[in-house]
Amino acid sequence: MNTSLKKFLQFPVIKIIAGYSSCLGVLVVVKNYISQPILYRLFDNKITADTIKNCISFGVLLTAYYFFSKYYERRTPVEIAAPKPGKEMFGGFFLGFFAITLAVFIVYLLGCYRVIDISTDHYSLQLFTLLLTAALVEDLLIRGLMVRILENWLGTYITLVIAMLVEIMHVFNPNATLFSTVMDLVWGFTMAMLYVYSKRIWLPFFFHVGWNFAQPFYGSNLTGLDDMGTIIQSEFKGPVLLTGGKVGIEASIFTVILLLVIGITFFYFSKKEGKIIKRKRINPVRNEP
Repeated sequence: MNTSLKKFLQFPVIKIIAGYSSCLGVLVVVKNYISQPILYRLFDNKITADTIKNCISFGVLLTAYYFFSKYYERRTPVEIAAPKPGKEMFGGFFLGFFAITLAVFIVYLLGCYRVIDISTDHYSLQLFTLLLTAALVEDLLIRGLMVRILENWLGTYITLVIAMLVEIMHVFNPNATLFSTVMDLVWGFTMAMLYVYSKRIWLPFFFHVGWNFAQPFYGSNLTGLDDMGTIIQSEFKGPVLLTGGKVGIEASIFTVILLLVIGITFFYFSKKEGKIIKRKRINPVRNEP
């Protein structure tokens, strides 16, 4: 291959664009033009078909990322190797779920949260698999691809700033507010730190799943969406700053503080364990080990 072309293709920004394009391109083609038409023909029940479609999409996205890493970046994608059940799966999920739980409990103590009923009739496996796939898209492409490449090129500190700014895209979510944008910035910082600390996508992914599952579990909107189901039918009533309003409990001041504390904690451990990468004045074309 021509040396100039090789340098161009291996330039960090180009690699990120190529990774996004190839992974999302494969996902869209398989999801919309292969799995969905076939499954909708095989199953009369659309919920069942969508559940299977979400599971297929999950596998397709991981596979596309693996082949992109192997053949485009010419590296073994260690960041998506099998997750560790303890620290990454259960630890990540518990931490994300616990953060939301604690915020809801504080709001409850202040008299701004009331349980009406508990039922699984308003929640389905289809919604959970959708949650899994949506979380994977974000964590694989932002943390696994973008943060990884930028951190090795620009260092951890500049990458953290970029990772925070990328999350401003959530300003287009339904019912987004100025304060929810602040939460998005904190979210970008904390999620990037979970990757920086573990150097794998699974800790931030399972944290993300626990965080997103906990919100409809307690009857809250999820990032402004009110159609993600509920398990505890409840009522949030009080100042928007405390309850998060229509955005959901994740936009509560308590949730944002807890999220920031988690991010700072992982920053401390990352720094202590020497996992912060300093910017090096080297050729960015150098392949990662």
